Amino acid sequence: MIDKICNFLTDKIRQEMPEIDDEKAEVINYGLQNIIGEFPKIVIMLVVAYILGIFPLALFTFLVLLPYKGAVGGVHLHSHIGCIIFTTLFFCGIPYISQYIVLMPIMKYIVILLTWIFGMIMIKMYAPADTENVPILRKKDRRKKQILSYITFTIGLICALIIKDNVISNVLILGNLIQTITITKFVYKLTKSKYGYEVYGDMIEKTV
Repeated sequence: MIDKICNFLTDKIRQEMPEIDDEKAEVINYGLQNIIGEFPKIVIMLVVAYILGIFPLALFTFLVLLPYKGAVGGVHLHSHIGCIIFTTLFFCGIPYISQYIVLMPIMKYIVILLTWIFGMIMIKMYAPADTENVPILRKKDRRKKQILSYITFTIGLICALIIKDNVISNVLILGNLIQTITITKFVYKLTKSKYGYEVYGDMIEKTV
């Protein structure tokens, strides 16, 4: 259904702007799919969160992880149903599980430190983790997003360190950790996805 709506809108845009070629039309279509597709995903996720009694926590998880998620990137599933299921599991599962995790202070510090070290390495290796559908081709843009990934990831874990509320702290630790895992080569292979550089490597090297 979403595909049909996006194809219809793309055709209408091309009728109004004949100069748009097939390549640009594909980019427009993909952008429309992201915009239109995100709304039902968020609504479904929040409805599930409300049913589970974790609506405020799920909304907090969504908002607090948005800056890091936007900077670092991550894998995208190939179907809308898959995206809806993953989004719901991610933003509802993290706050739900966080309610039942209890870490002693010293253990909390160790977990945060190990998570930070792991994240720094993964960001260096894979961020920004783009996709073949929406590659980041300019070196300047890639560098900027990588720096933002370092910053937002570190800020998230510092907040987890100083916040006394156990559940909120767990959300920040678990959320940043899982989001980092989604940029790894293992997850990309698992979901049969490709990084942008795997498809457009030559173009990235030539783009300033």
